[in-house]
Amino acid sequence: MTAAAAARSVFVRRLGKGERKLLALHCTIAHSGAWSGLANVLSGDATLIAPDMLSHGKSPDWDGQSDFFDQVTNPAAAQLSERMDLIGHSFGAMIALRLAIEYPERVRSLILIEPVFFAIAKQDAPHLFEQHEEDFKPIGAAFKAGDKVLAARLFNRMWSTQISPKWPDLPERTKANMVRGIGAVPAVHSALYDDQAGLLSPGKLDRLSMPVLLLSGSETHPVMQAICESLQQRLPGARHEVVRGAGHMLPISHPNEISALLQEFWLSNALSSVKAD
Repeated sequence: MTAAAAARSVFVRRLGKGERKLLALHCTIAHSGAWSGLANVLSGDATLIAPDMLSHGKSPDWDGQSDFFDQVTNPAAAQLSERMDLIGHSFGAMIALRLAIEYPERVRSLILIEPVFFAIAKQDAPHLFEQHEEDFKPIGAAFKAGDKVLAARLFNRMWSTQISPKWPDLPERTKANMVRGIGAVPAVHSALYDDQAGLLSPGKLDRLSMPVLLLSGSETHPVMQAICESLQQRLPGARHEVVRGAGHMLPISHPNEISALLQEFWLSNALSSVKAD
């Protein structure tokens, strides 16, 4: 299957039956079902349109050669067929940020949950960036050794909290899916660390005029707080909220808190009625 064909055949899950359309982009080694909890809490207020990235969920595998960031951004852009709200988690937040820059007229509001934009941390908080790099070394070593299982296990642990399920306790299917998707991590290194897509180019972030909400967990890796604060400074009118007791996986662990923050965010920005558009 060619890269273009794979991009066209991504699986898209629809959750909820509300009038508000919310394009939801999941994190690496997860899948679109990660948004189920939030969709249930939002109930009839929103319909979440959630594609699976290549090599994740029910989507086909990435070809291992084409630009992964492009290959997952293009199918997401195809779902952004009208003006709607946009939410992304972790690497999914990076896709969301890129879409907002490239298609601002289609984005009513932008919600970035723990965006892993390490290029910003490298500039603004080098000490926290170096701490992240030190913590990532065992994962990098596993990649170099060609041990995808160990890389997935260590990556999952790095972004979990102390109360998260341990690797041996996870269902075999879940572990297999994580191993399948772990190749996305080195595939997007240049995009996250070197800003390969040029999202930090002069003027790009400054011209985003839609309301922006940044969310991070109080128990996540310290570098995430720095990234969110730096993005808040660069994005006009952006808000940053910290979800107490949450780690990196807050869309799964804290859907009630996220739902409340979204509802307040939309109301405060006069976005409570999609008919107002």
